[in-house]
Amino acid sequence: MKFSNYRNQPDIIFLIIITCVVVFFGVNFVPQLGPYLALQPATAISHPWTIVTSLFVHADLWHLFANMLTLYFFGNALLQMISQRSWLIIFFGGGLAGSLLFILLNAGSYGYVIGASGAVFALGGALAVLRPNSKVMVFPLPIPIPLWIAVIGSFIILSFLPSVAWQGHLGGLLVGLACGYLIQQGKFKF
Repeated sequence: MKFSNYRNQPDIIFLIIITCVVVFFGVNFVPQLGPYLALQPATAISHPWTIVTSLFVHADLWHLFANMLTLYFFGNALLQMISQRSWLIIFFGGGLAGSLLFILLNAGSYGYVIGASGAVFALGGALAVLRPNSKVMVFPLPIPIPLWIAVIGSFIILSFLPSVAWQGHLGGLLVGLACGYLIQQGKFKF
């Protein structure tokens, strides 16, 4: 495994968090931006940029906070194990896979999907493979649990909540699990 050197690299996690915060407030001040940046399966062909821009749009402060907090912890833990380039491939690969799976399973839908959850689940999936038994605290549980249970359990629980695009989470999670496996096998060399 290759370890990242923070000294010579921009803090990519901080840049993504700042981008999400700026987009969140931008969309709240100029609501017309929301539909222009959010992914809608029915218009994905005519608005292909939304496959990426939707990762930076969040519905409300709780959505933004939950994704950015998880991004911070999962992102930093993974970045200590792999290069920044590999990290970016997993983050954006998971986000893109989440967007594409949402489009595939909701073809023609005029509903919107937003958020970095697919990308964050990719980071969590890679970590769940690389450090499955690391102990993490998950609110409201009073005891630490293995990381793999936290990641898979979060996916299952979130999938049953209304207005949650479980397809995006699943796409990201699958990419993360696959990348984690390839890293573990020494076959993910970026």
